[in-house]
Amino acid sequence: MSPGDRDYQGYGDHPEPGQTRTRLPDPDPYGGAPRRPQRSSSRSLITVVGVVILLIAAIAFANRGGGEGEETASTKADRPESAATAPTGTKPVTSNPGTIPSGFAHTPQGAQSAAANYAVVLWSDGMIDTASRHSIVEAVADPSAVSRLQSVFDANYSTGFLKNIGLNPDGSVPGNTTFVDRTLPAGTKTTSYGADAATVDVWCNTLFGLAGESSNNPVTSGWSTVTLKLKWNGSDWKVLETSQRTGPTPITGDNPVSGADEIGKAVKEFGGFTYAR
Repeated sequence: MSPGDRDYQGYGDHPEPGQTRTRLPDPDPYGGAPRRPQRSSSRSLITVVGVVILLIAAIAFANRGGGEGEETASTKADRPESAATAPTGTKPVTSNPGTIPSGFAHTPQGAQSAAANYAVVLWSDGMIDTASRHSIVEAVADPSAVSRLQSVFDANYSTGFLKNIGLNPDGSVPGNTTFVDRTLPAGTKTTSYGADAATVDVWCNTLFGLAGESSNNPVTSGWSTVTLKLKWNGSDWKVLETSQRTGPTPITGDNPVSGADEIGKAVKEFGGFTYAR
């Protein structure tokens, strides 16, 4: 047997003499047995794991910001700034129910708080009665301005004015009606401030009128800005001058108008607020 015939098999049992036999590859060298799954390179797997670990460590370090208690620049940029109406940390004044707050802080915020509270009482139903009006003015005005402010407000609440808004000449309210005069501060702004003086604008929503079926002056709402010039008397802010102008006025909403009885009931049931910043 020639070397070419050794360990080779042809397609037939008896090859023709002189022909070279060629061995073709087995179509399935594994004989139909299940094949072992192909394995990934262990070196590639180690590389991937290492990259993932490095990424996790980098993210953790970035979030930590280089040290405990430190704030990153991105964190500061994302943090919202304090709104104008956010608490200032100044302890608010205390007052008994039915009394006018006093003892405001000697700061711009204290002046704003005083102006808001004084606007509430100086434009309220308590100003209709003469005795009550004088008591309010004496409580909020600087001693040097009491007489002048009394004269101004007495003129504002004249007999003719009381008659025009539906009240009796002495300021009393006709039967079966409720007089409404309430000021609701929406915001304050210090336009000037010094150690002994401050000027504050108070943006207000007001409710004013006579609630009742027989009233010719139904309760309406309006917007105005009250300006108060204040003086620091050594322990509190007190009023020197007052003025008032219309607006800013937003567009009226589409709320349905309530009846006179509902308005009168709400005024009696819902008390007012004191204001502090």
